[in-house]
Amino acid sequence: MRRALLLIGLTASLVCPALAQTPATFGDSAKALIGTWEFSNADRDKICSATFKSDTTKFGFKVEFDKKCAELFPAVGDVVAWTFPDNDLLRFVDAQGKALVEFSEVEDGIYEAPTPGLGVLFLQNAAAAGGAPRPPDQFAGAWAITRRGGPPICTLTLSANAAKDGFALTVKQGCDAAIAKLNFTQWRLDDDELLLVPARGTPWRFEDGDNDTWRRVPAGADQIGLVRQ
Repeated sequence: MRRALLLIGLTASLVCPALAQTPATFGDSAKALIGTWEFSNADRDKICSATFKSDTTKFGFKVEFDKKCAELFPAVGDVVAWTFPDNDLLRFVDAQGKALVEFSEVEDGIYEAPTPGLGVLFLQNAAAAGGAPRPPDQFAGAWAITRRGGPPICTLTLSANAAKDGFALTVKQGCDAAIAKLNFTQWRLDDDELLLVPARGTPWRFEDGDNDTWRRVPAGADQIGLVRQ
């Protein structure tokens, strides 16, 4: 009986390889992809963003799409993870580990995926996309202001809702007194910089860094940063 059960298990694993969980590898190819990329079709009349993370899931690593992606590309609603083993294809996979979209690198920082029913899809980094503007939905959520890379000294919630010259911003209680008195009321994007705009005075400008960390510019002794929570 035991031998029969072993044979059944072996046969099932051979017949249904798609259901077997394969450990995701995080090599140099995957490391280079971490961050936010432009996701578009060939005509570039459908553009949204995909953020690749290093958090592991059952079949790969976590990927997040902005809200617009699900409207433009309904197939992403079934995507639960991404995988990118070295010397292999970049794949979006579903909850069964099945590849829904497979990308190959055609140029430095540009990936394409001929996909039945969807045409050719592209992933491009900011440089390859020619600095295409990033949607406000991508920034919505909780952020923290830090000093010298230390713990949060103020927590903010950025919204994608329009407010005057930018988008709404909420400052949570418990902020450092020096920041609280600035009374930040909104945020906006200016080319490649993110601005926190006070009720009066000069906006604080931040440039994009690594791992959802933005650095205040010009840099000062306090080394102020803006970090996604």
